[in-house]
Amino acid sequence: MPNTSTTVETPERAAGATLSHGLKQRHLSMIALGGVIGAGLFVGSGAGIAAAGPSIVLAYALSGVLVMLVMRMLGEMSAAYPSSGSFSAHAERALGPWAGFTAGWSFWVLLCTAVGLEGIGAAKIVTGWLPGTPQWAWVALFMVVFCGANLAAVRNFGEFEFWFAALKVGAISLFLVLGVLAVAGVLPGTDSPGLSHLTDFLPHGGQGLITGLLASVFAYGGLETVTIAAAESENPVRGVARAVRTAMWRIALFYVGSMAVIVTLVPWNAADVVDKGPYVAALDQLGIPGAGRLMNVIVLVALLSAMNANIYGSSRIAYSLVERGLGPKGLARVSGGVPRVAVLVSSVFGFGCVLLSYWRPDDVFPWLLNMIGAVILVVWIFIAVSQLRLRRRLEREAPDRLVVRMWAFPWLTWVALAGMATVFVLMAREPGTRVQLYSTGAMTLVLAAVGLAWQRSRRSRTARS
Repeated sequence: MPNTSTTVETPERAAGATLSHGLKQRHLSMIALGGVIGAGLFVGSGAGIAAAGPSIVLAYALSGVLVMLVMRMLGEMSAAYPSSGSFSAHAERALGPWAGFTAGWSFWVLLCTAVGLEGIGAAKIVTGWLPGTPQWAWVALFMVVFCGANLAAVRNFGEFEFWFAALKVGAISLFLVLGVLAVAGVLPGTDSPGLSHLTDFLPHGGQGLITGLLASVFAYGGLETVTIAAAESENPVRGVARAVRTAMWRIALFYVGSMAVIVTLVPWNAADVVDKGPYVAALDQLGIPGAGRLMNVIVLVALLSAMNANIYGSSRIAYSLVERGLGPKGLARVSGGVPRVAVLVSSVFGFGCVLLSYWRPDDVFPWLLNMIGAVILVVWIFIAVSQLRLRRRLEREAPDRLVVRMWAFPWLTWVALAGMATVFVLMAREPGTRVQLYSTGAMTLVLAAVGLAWQRSRRSRTARS
């Protein structure tokens, strides 16, 4: 088994400058709740409904089971070994520095690129309200605000996410209450559609279900942030344990529940489901005035929340990688309990993605998007393989650290790996996702090669010294 406990002794580390523990339990609880509600749920689910019809409920349920298994595995390792590097640190401990390098830097690229995408999406909403204002100026403003908040103190990130998450949770909870009342036929002014919209469960057959399944898998991105944030909370072990144990009902309620309400209220093939978004279409069906504007506000909040969380997550992943000797030392500098250089570099990368979308929209930016298209699946595979190896080691060396345990180990871990392999096969069959799969695979192989070279170089230097 490789020795993966080596860390970089930076001047800041030697002087005792480490990450703060400024996140309170209320921050972590709300991050765990809000992290599951992203802009992809509010907007991207429309394409999935159009492809899968009512069977989108089954698609979200299947992918939700896979995500719950991944979160349980990640929670087991993060409760045993709290780290801002999360799955990257676990992969290094289980498989060696090359694995931590590959998982960490690929996820860093994913988060930084997502910051740019979310900034563009948020700016488009605001310029729709204020026509004539330049889109780039709004992106720049959002970047400055969230970069500044993350530079100041971790509690600023926590406060932003607390209120963002509270708004998202409140909005979708209200939607679910209204939807259930309407389906039951007890909402004043509305008639229950009964099951009339569910009769054609698989309108496009198995192929439609597959398309909906692939769309739903990637809608769950963002759940990993809570295990990164837990390392800077008052009680990392308790925070991770609580967040993971509540993941099941959060996924069932917010994702599967809202999809069931939408396809029951609105015909799956209604034009508004794609044109306006499924939530707006459902609210319009209920006769809620100003539904479109209301949902635009919620989507804006979801995008800004994701920007904030991804700047935070990318900076902590970068910090952890460098602290463990897997990146340039300058990124590990900590002052005021914040890795400020890592925050700045991550933000600059995100803003660079925005510039690419304007300068080279036809080639460079789509290539970058394809490259990160399947990164989350690569990360999940590292999580599953790492958990298989670390669980046996924990049972042998430190069973008291197993505060969270993977269900039916090792059988459900293998089931999860089989599920991931199935998603890869389905992506390879679909022309729309095949390019993403191959592009992500190429990036992963390049990073793995660099990580192996870095690992050998570090061992050579250690041997000489």
